[in-house]
Amino acid sequence: MFNGVKEFFDRIHYWNSVDRIGPDLPTQNWKLYFKKSMLKYCKARCKFFSDTAEVRPGAYIFSPSNVSLGARVVIRPEVVLAADDLAEIIIKDDVMLGMGVHIYVNNHKFDDSTISILDQGYYPSERVMIEKGAWVGANSILLPGIIIGENSVVGAGSVVTKNVPPKTVVAGVPAKKIRML
Repeated sequence: MFNGVKEFFDRIHYWNSVDRIGPDLPTQNWKLYFKKSMLKYCKARCKFFSDTAEVRPGAYIFSPSNVSLGARVVIRPEVVLAADDLAEIIIKDDVMLGMGVHIYVNNHKFDDSTISILDQGYYPSERVMIEKGAWVGANSILLPGIIIGENSVVGAGSVVTKNVPPKTVVAGVPAKKIRML
């Protein structure tokens, strides 16, 4: 019985100390349901968190200590912001993210077919930035090193593998230029 109690308290300690925000942290996630506690919690965890930014329950932020969210940015349910200790995610003011958007700063290596991908490690982490006024549609994926230009649009379900210039609409897998705004 003692081992079960120790494991329980170890788990609570982990939930309270890990550099992450998400629904798998029950001692912390409740704070996202109330604006005042959400602001206090996210400001303490994130590199920068505007007074008008918001993280909704059901969102995940890995390494929030390396995530900056500008004014009027809402991180909706099922969004995953996967920063790490080596690269940050910067989302500037007035950016809209649809539900289910995933943003990654690193990726697994897969260069050597004689070794399991699991054992090959990661490529170097690269910062991801979304400039002011951009819109990233639901279920889109932004890969490491991407910059989404000011007032650009990423169509729903797109996989962004290259930078998006300002005032450009991209969509598809991989995302390609559709038109200029």
